[in-house]
Amino acid sequence: MLLQNQIDLKSFNSFGIACQAKLFSSFKSLEELKEILNLDQIKGEKLLILGGGSNVLFTKDFNGIVLINNIKGITLISETEEDVILEAGAGENWHDFVSYGVERNWGGLENLSLIPGKVGAAPMQNIGAYGVEQKNCFVQLTALEIKTGQLINFSLEDCAFGYRESFFKQEGKNRFVILKVQYRLKKKPSIQTSYGAITQELEKMGIVHPTVQDVAKAVIHIRESKLPNPKVIGNAGSFFKNPVVPNSVFLNLSKKYPDLVSYPAENGNTKLAAGWLIEKAGWKGYRKENYGVHQNQALVLVNYGGANGSEIWELSHEILKDIKNKFGVELEREVNIF
Repeated sequence: MLLQNQIDLKSFNSFGIACQAKLFSSFKSLEELKEILNLDQIKGEKLLILGGGSNVLFTKDFNGIVLINNIKGITLISETEEDVILEAGAGENWHDFVSYGVERNWGGLENLSLIPGKVGAAPMQNIGAYGVEQKNCFVQLTALEIKTGQLINFSLEDCAFGYRESFFKQEGKNRFVILKVQYRLKKKPSIQTSYGAITQELEKMGIVHPTVQDVAKAVIHIRESKLPNPKVIGNAGSFFKNPVVPNSVFLNLSKKYPDLVSYPAENGNTKLAAGWLIEKAGWKGYRKENYGVHQNQALVLVNYGGANGSEIWELSHEILKDIKNKFGVELEREVNIF
C-alpha cells in the first residue's frame, strides 16, 4: 500500500481523460482499505472509489484521494439442485465474473456479458442490458461504512434499485465502500431473448434453442459490433439513460414518428430509446476536433484522443438541449460527472 501524490488518472478512466488526483492509492483487502482511511494525510479529503473507471467523466482535476478497489475472488457460497449463490470481490472484472457462471451453464447474467467495469459498480449503477438488470440475480452485498468503520450487509430491498439507480447513488452516496457482492444463478436457466437484437443474432447463428453460452456469444458479438473498445477509442459506454415518459407523450410522439423505438414500462409509462432520439436528431457520427458521437451508436460519446472532459460534457449538454427542443423529452446522463 502506497499513498501517491498528483497521479494522472488517464489510465484509470475508460474515457482516457488526462487529469490529476491530488492523492492516490489502491487496496486489495478490507484491512488495506481501513489502513488507508486511517492515514492522517487523508483526513478531511474528498474521497472517490474507482473500480474500472468505466462510467465516469472527469471534467477537472480531482482535489482529493482516489482509491482503486482491487478486492478479488469468486467464492461458491451455496449450491442446490436449482441454483448456486456466488460471491465476488468488488474489484473483480465484471465480464470475467459473468463468464465464470456462463462457462458452468449457470444462467441469469449472460445478457450482461462484456459490460465494462468491475463487480462493485454493478449494484451501484444497477447495470442492465437486453432486458436484464443485475438486480434480477442480486442476493446481497457487504459494504464498509466509511464514517463508522462498520461492515453492513445490504439486501435487495435495502439497495433500492431503480433504472440505473440505487441507494448508493442517492442517500448512500459517498458513505460506503462496496467490498463484495452475491448473486444467485440458475442451474436450469430461463433464457431471456425478448430484445430483438439477440433474437436476430441467434437466427444468424442458426440457433433455435439457445443455451446460456449461446446468448452470451450473441450479446458479445452485438456489443463488439456496435460499441467502441475503450482501449482503442475512449468512451464510457451509454452516456444517457433511456427516458421514461407517460403513455400520452409516447402516443403523441409515435403519431409523428411511426418508427419511434420504445419499450413497455411500469405505471402506465413507456421507455423510449435515447439512441433513437439522438440519431433522429442528427447527432450520430457527429465529430468536433477530437471528440464526438460514435458513428455506430448514438448513445456513446467518444474521445478520439486528447479531448478534455469539459468538452465532452458540453457536447452532452448540447445534445440534451436539442432533444428537449425537438421531441419535448428530457434526457438524463447515465455517466457520473466529476
